[in-house]
Amino acid sequence: MDIPVKTYCSYVAGLDKDNVHKKYHDNEYGFPLHDDNELFARLVLEINQAGLSWTTILNKKDNFFKAYDNFDLKKVAKYNQKKIDKLLNDAGIIRNRLKINAAIENAKKVTELQKDYGSFKNWIDQHHPLSKEEWVKRFKQTFRFTGGEIVNEFLMSTGYLPGAHSESCPVFKKIEKLKPMWMDTK
Repeated sequence: MDIPVKTYCSYVAGLDKDNVHKKYHDNEYGFPLHDDNELFARLVLEINQAGLSWTTILNKKDNFFKAYDNFDLKKVAKYNQKKIDKLLNDAGIIRNRLKINAAIENAKKVTELQKDYGSFKNWIDQHHPLSKEEWVKRFKQTFRFTGGEIVNEFLMSTGYLPGAHSESCPVFKKIEKLKPMWMDTK
């Protein structure tokens, strides 16, 4: 007997349109991102979710953008101890030294990738498609605090790995129209 899988789509189906999960599902989850700062923001949010609920991250999302200078890569890469201390004392975000340091080090790494590949997006695009396992290996070699679930959710939430939405979800059809043909992973 097959047990039905509860998808994010089925989870949000009955939620009010103002619910953080409903908004994220309908407007962000699985949608391709083109801007490096947006990709970096999603990576940092996924890293911060480790060990916590996604609800916590969505509820603090605006605070993260404010605390991390809208995830401006150049600014985050230059954070000093004073800024780190400020982040560690900011109750509006996740105050975890390892996650904060990972954000800063990953910003530095992304700026290096931009020099080598033109953009973070180009680096991802040039490695696409890879299996989840290959992506995890690539991310672990390149970035800090990027385990299997973080990498999987980052890539699924940005449209690089399939599974963000069930095929019967209206958002699935909307996203399919936005993806370039080379991104098709079927």
